[in-house]
Amino acid sequence: MKQENQEKRRRQIEAAAYDVLRQKGYRATSMLAIAKEAGASNETLYKWYGNKQNLFQALVIANAQDVVDHLDRSIAESGTVADTMAYLGPALLTLVTSDKAIALNRAAAADVDETGTLGKTIADAGRETVAPLIGEVFDQARILGELSFDNSQEIVELYLNLLIGDLQIRRVIGAMPKLTKAGIRKRADRAWRLVLHLYGT
Repeated sequence: MKQENQEKRRRQIEAAAYDVLRQKGYRATSMLAIAKEAGASNETLYKWYGNKQNLFQALVIANAQDVVDHLDRSIAESGTVADTMAYLGPALLTLVTSDKAIALNRAAAADVDETGTLGKTIADAGRETVAPLIGEVFDQARILGELSFDNSQEIVELYLNLLIGDLQIRRVIGAMPKLTKAGIRKRADRAWRLVLHLYGT
């Protein structure tokens, strides 16, 4: 019971951190402001996270794990490679352009001149973790004779560029609004269709 209550409290604190981040921006966000927003003590935040950078690193890792969990489910539950990609593409694009992901990317950009830790965490927990999962799907498609390629890293890179491109950075700088479900589906379908055109057997 104690562990459940602590986990619930942790989720409340992390939700408060997102709220303060959106309101104030990363540099103006403090542990005290997050504690007040969450109705928690400043001592609790420092005890659990150590400092602001560690707290936001925890948010990055949790958000990245959501992406990985979605992709794992899409791979496990889908039948054909086409079915997997029909689920995987929209799920990934939705998550990396979500309000949470954009808030964390903005925080990472603001942290570059302070510690530079958030950007590295996003890279390690995000793309460096997700790319191998997509590579597994493409390798399976190659085994089944649906795709033909020599370098799995190259085809994954191409797919991610086709799927995401500069959408995330444009969201980060406020140059475009949140994507619609229809827009996400259309872009995901296009990315997979182009991969099939280039590498399909």
